[in-house]
Amino acid sequence: MIISHKHKFIFIKTVKTAGTSIEVFLSDHCGPDDILTPIFPHIEPHLARNFEEKEFFNHIQAREVKRRISKVTWEGYFKFCVERNPWDKVLSHYHMHRHRSGNQLSLEEYFQKGQLPINYTKYTDASGNVIVDQIIKYENLLEGLADVFKRLKIPFEGSLGIKAKSEYRTDRRHYKEILSTEQAEIISKAFSKEIELFGYSFQ
Repeated sequence: MIISHKHKFIFIKTVKTAGTSIEVFLSDHCGPDDILTPIFPHIEPHLARNFEEKEFFNHIQAREVKRRISKVTWEGYFKFCVERNPWDKVLSHYHMHRHRSGNQLSLEEYFQKGQLPINYTKYTDASGNVIVDQIIKYENLLEGLADVFKRLKIPFEGSLGIKAKSEYRTDRRHYKEILSTEQAEIISKAFSKEIELFGYSFQ
């Protein structure tokens, strides 16, 4: 999560949506008084700072950020995040956990754990209303970021220059070739709100 007083934006970090890569890129453009939460593992040139006083953390929800900062800052800063096709996002999340388990976690075991990467509550309030100004689709990430960075007057040449944590996923087949009918339906139900909001489809 980043709150930039220099550029007047708040970046809400969602799960498995290139959030770490975005944070690393933005770190170079943030000022000394901006708030940047730690990322794990640490990646240069990202430098966490000023997050301790109000106990900001990596994947904090937008509603919690709103509660911890002034109304003037919340309403005056541009708030954005990224969301992703849920079937693709789940496979990315699985591969991360598989890597961390020493490649011992099967896809079936992953689904049995039921810890899916749901981001909906990170950019909505308790009533389910979107409270950020823009949600970029991961599928159009660079174009979306280009628009946001142009608005914020942050130099951007069309690339973040890093793909953090991309090494976790070695199977690059389309999710339709990997997920069973049952697994696809589990995702459909778990991410029904995102699917409705963004018009995502398994096809």
